[in-house]
Formats: sequence, structure tokens, C-alpha cells
Amino acid sequence: MRVVMGVLAALFAFAAYLNLNDPDPLQWVSLYLASTIAAGWVAWNPPRSPRWLPILVGLAALSWAATLAPQVVGQVSWREMWASWEMKNARIEAGREFYGLLIVASTMALAVLTRRLDRA
Repeated sequence: MRVVMGVLAALFAFAAYLNLNDPDPLQWVSLYLASTIAAGWVAWNPPRSPRWLPILVGLAALSWAATLAPQVVGQVSWREMWASWEMKNARIEAGREFYGLLIVASTMALAVLTRRLDRA
């Protein structure tokens, strides 16, 4: 599981870099860097990684995703989101942001679970 968390930490770092040119980079770069730190810490030293960090990041991502859910669930098809690389409209952007936040929240849940399993 340490390798998986290490790969996810690297992907979150890459996502932070890609979001530097986003119209609202501060919140996205902050979220992805916090995710990088949390996943990286679990990958590096699971028994000593703080439990509060992935919980905090995961709850933040899940809360943020909940605010986007009404714009996405039942409004944007999976196919529509990935039909092209460009952001065609605000709905597609909201859909991609929503699923990115769910990926972060899921990874943070996995980080907490991994930490528990490593301590058992």
C-alpha cells in the first residue's frame, strides 16, 4: 500500500502543478499540495503519519464536493466531461472538479485505513 500512496502523492503533486494556471489556483493548488503531503507521509512512514491530516484533507474535499454535487449529479454525463481536453463550459469544469475532489477524499480515506492496518 505504501507504493500506491507514493504514486498517488506524486499524481497529486502533478495536479497541483497543472492547477497553477487555473482561474482560481490558490484553492486547488492548496488542496492538491495538502493531499500530496498527507499521501506522501503515509507512503514514507505509515505508523508515524498523523491521522488528523488525511482526515482533515478528506473532509475538506468531501465538503467541497458536496457543494458541487447539485451542479454535477444528473447534470453532466461522464462522456461529456471527457469528450475533449478543453473546458467546453462551466458544467464540464464543475464535473471534473467534483470527481477530482472525490478522488482526493477517497485517497485520504485509504490513507487513514492504511495507517490503521499498519498499526494493527
